[in-house]
Amino acid sequence: MIKRYNIIRKMRNQWIQILVEKYMMLLVLLLTCIIISIIKPVFLTPMNLTNVLRQVSMIGIIAVGMTFVILSAQLDLSVGSVAALVGALASGLQVRSNLSTSLGVMIPLILAVVIGLISGIITTKIKVHSFIVTLGMLSIARGFMLLYTGGRRIDILIPSFEYIGAGMIGPVPVPVIIYLSVIIVAAYTLSKTRFGRYVYAVGGNAEATRLSGISVDKIRIIVMSISSFTAGLSGIILSARISAADPAMAEGWELNAIAAVIIGGTSLFGGQGGIGKTVIGTLFLGVLTTGLNLMGVSPYYQMLLIGILIVVAVVIDRLKRRLLM
Repeated sequence: MIKRYNIIRKMRNQWIQILVEKYMMLLVLLLTCIIISIIKPVFLTPMNLTNVLRQVSMIGIIAVGMTFVILSAQLDLSVGSVAALVGALASGLQVRSNLSTSLGVMIPLILAVVIGLISGIITTKIKVHSFIVTLGMLSIARGFMLLYTGGRRIDILIPSFEYIGAGMIGPVPVPVIIYLSVIIVAAYTLSKTRFGRYVYAVGGNAEATRLSGISVDKIRIIVMSISSFTAGLSGIILSARISAADPAMAEGWELNAIAAVIIGGTSLFGGQGGIGKTVIGTLFLGVLTTGLNLMGVSPYYQMLLIGILIVVAVVIDRLKRRLLM
């Protein structure tokens, strides 16, 4: 009887642990929404919620790509600068070179993938940590963007391009539809394909994965390319939304993307997490930022809070890994 009771208690504790790990951030998100809506009822208006989703979509797209990188135990600090460079090129190619919107978008996106390939190749073949490589690429991409724009704003008033960032399909903003499409493709890739399983394997134990005959270098190069592509896509949406390429755009987006992934519950050390967790983390940051703005909280305090949340999330993740070892 005692033995059966202990088994039942152990199973109950395991289920509680699973529920906490899976749904804790979702509960935190819902609680945050409730608190903000009580303090500021305007938060729950359809117009405000639509604006929140539109804002979240751009960082969210980058965070999806960052999830692939972090799951493989790497880091990409160049995403903000890549977004700015691609957004500037998309604007400039249409305004200065009179290219069509389709070509003006496609060419910069190809460049974004090339940037990711270069970062991945340097990381894997020359054995330089992705943190250092992408830190350098951050400056390179931002420098090219400033050279291309001359440090000046490029205004673009082309309806077909502006539709990408400001258009609506029914009641849903186009950026949100793009974001949802990226989520679906990424979630399917990680959960249902061989490549997705390899990404988790590389992040969990790269050496064991290599010994099993899987090309770890190839996986890491691909995930860096995915991250760079999603950054470029987000940069195009931003430029289309503000109808311009601004030299200061997308600054600090790398911090927000990493924060969304880590706070959502994906392990910074690789191999654990997923797109669902990143989506919740992104929504949480978007809701929190909007709520703080409605309350008139200074952006400086918001930056401080996001930094604290990142540190807390990493510490919790580290402690969990120690307990499991």
